[in-house]
Amino acid sequence: MYQAIRYSTEACNILIFNNLVMESILTRYVHLCFSAAITAAVALSLAGCAGSKVGPDAIAGQTPSATVELQAVQAAYIGSASGGSGTLFYNGRSYPFTIGGAGIGGIGASTVEGYGEVYKLNEMSQFPGAYAQGRYGFALGNKSGGDLWLQNGSGVIIHIKAKREGLMLSLGGDAMVISFQQ
Repeated sequence: MYQAIRYSTEACNILIFNNLVMESILTRYVHLCFSAAITAAVALSLAGCAGSKVGPDAIAGQTPSATVELQAVQAAYIGSASGGSGTLFYNGRSYPFTIGGAGIGGIGASTVEGYGEVYKLNEMSQFPGAYAQGRYGFALGNKSGGDLWLQNGSGVIIHIKAKREGLMLSLGGDAMVISFQQ
């Protein structure tokens, strides 16, 4: 009888511990989503306050300053997170970089491969840093569509045509950070 009570008590302790761990994980996820939403909202608001537009109208008639290739992974369930790497091709040289961020909007997970143009880049020091990103797209297996638009405080605009694989519906905004790899 004592043995059964001891095993029952241990099982209850394990269940309580597992529930506390799951609660902690869920709490952290909610805090991450909330923080990401606030960060993205602030970044997008700052971009809007600067009177800047991102989209086809913002680059109409302009010649690209550089090009980029990008490989990333994106996951979303109301909040979103993404990260990856890419290469900037500027003035005949290539510069590897990393990119990552968090935001709001979307559901699912996908890999993203993209190629795009960089506008209003006058010198290398303008490229790395914080960007506000607007995105839309979908992925259903290997069928996909969508664009990524990024703009930083220096006015640099990146437009990427994205090819996605996975299962995802993406519509939202993010705060992204680009850093050159050493």
